Amino acid sequence: MSAVSAPPAARPPAARPPATPPLSGPAFSSYPAEEVTWLLKDLSEVRLEAPTEEREEAVQSGGAHYAESLPVEYQPSPEYQALFQQALTVSARRVALAVGTVAETLVRERGRDLVLASLARAGTPVGVLIRRWLAFAHGLDTRHYTLSIVRGRGIDQVALRHLAAHHDPAHVVFVDGWTGKGAITRELADALAGTPFNPDLAVLADPGRCVRTYGTREDYLIPSACLNSTVSGLISRTVLRADLIGPDEFHGAKFYRELADADVSNDFLAVVAGHFTAVRAEAEAAAAQQATADRTPDWAGWAAVERISAEYGIDNVNLVKPGVGETTRVMLRRVPWRVLARRGAGADLDHVRLLADQRGVPVEEVDELPYSCVGLIHPRYSRGATGADGTAVNAENA
Repeated sequence: MSAVSAPPAARPPAARPPATPPLSGPAFSSYPAEEVTWLLKDLSEVRLEAPTEEREEAVQSGGAHYAESLPVEYQPSPEYQALFQQALTVSARRVALAVGTVAETLVRERGRDLVLASLARAGTPVGVLIRRWLAFAHGLDTRHYTLSIVRGRGIDQVALRHLAAHHDPAHVVFVDGWTGKGAITRELADALAGTPFNPDLAVLADPGRCVRTYGTREDYLIPSACLNSTVSGLISRTVLRADLIGPDEFHGAKFYRELADADVSNDFLAVVAGHFTAVRAEAEAAAAQQATADRTPDWAGWAAVERISAEYGIDNVNLVKPGVGETTRVMLRRVPWRVLARRGAGADLDHVRLLADQRGVPVEEVDELPYSCVGLIHPRYSRGATGADGTAVNAENA
């Protein structure tokens, strides 16, 4: 009896195309189309924003997952905008060096047929910068995608299917901005277990010491952490909600077209890329040095977070956000309780101190902190645990 091919309906799930097409600028995001393809569903017309205090209470009570709604976009004051520009001026060369180091390491270890898959949304500007470095230093026209990963719910499987259908999974490199304690690193490894994708995450800064491909392990300010959508192509963080995202649809996000006047996404890229020529030799040398170094993750950051969680009576590592980038996120999106700053930390924390002052959050200087700073989310939050002006106060005093 001759073999009969299976009908289309019997094809494995990996062969199903997404029900929503990939997106690109300028229709979705302020990045040019060639810079990044967004494996996301456009939810721009859906009202998803909720007040920070309302979201925090719902998340901590178990009534909602953080990815089911969006925080109201923080609109920076003129003073804060000036701090961002100052931070960009001061740190652009350092960021460019980290970009070059990561990119050169990837070419050495993964070859030239790279496909970048950045984790939305903090990974997206970094993915664009790595793509630009590969074009600048190696003449490569590298494909770059952005897809969603959600703590506790894993990576977007529909986006993974799309990548596998169009590229060799062995060539795909997952990219993020920085590590905190390593929760997303673990989430990615778990999500990719048993797949042909390599779970080795590439980041600019790895203060959590939980990845082996990085530009530096110092905890310093990456200016794109200072802002939200206005430094990330005007795209929101991602949303995963059953009533909005079907089984064959990408995770969702919004395009904030109305914030175009405040958009500095492409300015950030241009300023950092402007240092590529100056740091090229140093980046190549750093990558060569890393090639012979022991870069095995020791997860020192996770151990520090567990210690801090116990010391401050929080008993929930998800409420401890270590590093400059994660602390900034706490100040912009969550209900902060306090900030721990390494004694003597300098200008990298100026914007954190300003945000803390604006929100009435104490900044406590401590010794022997493995990060520049750590943001603590209010551990027993309800709307009754904040003052009438919305600033965070101790629950015991509420």
